[in-house]
Amino acid sequence: MKDKIIETWHINNRVNLILIDATSIEGLDCTLSKRGGRSVALQFAHLHNIRLWRLKRDAKEFMRGQTEINRDGKISKALLLMRFKESAEAFGGFIEKGINNNGKVKGFRRGVVPMLGYMISHEAHHRGSIVLTLKQCGYPIPKEIRDNIWAWNQI
Repeated sequence: MKDKIIETWHINNRVNLILIDATSIEGLDCTLSKRGGRSVALQFAHLHNIRLWRLKRDAKEFMRGQTEINRDGKISKALLLMRFKESAEAFGGFIEKGINNNGKVKGFRRGVVPMLGYMISHEAHHRGSIVLTLKQCGYPIPKEIRDNIWAWNQI
């Protein structure tokens, strides 16, 4: 069961990687906000940075080698792909530590599985926002990719 729980986290991350890869360079700068809200690139950066925030707060030992994405810098697809791979590995370690600790994790009193559900829900929320933003800005994700990100048995 432990391997399946950890794999669930990594499937979620592979969905993020697929979406990042499918986003056009122009699409990264898209936003629907009229007041300076997050662009697509900043929404992706937010996901990575939230992973690190939780690690920094609750599992510092997994922060080694991690780097936040600067909100003020240029955010490229290559940077997003690299950082997402790194933070997914570190967060996977945090999940494994929680499983090995009878499901207990610091900072989430209900335990590691509800925390995993929370993190995946958070990331899925932003993925939906990203897909909608790209569509409304004229840079839609191709239908086959939109369909494939739901094929968790194949990802």
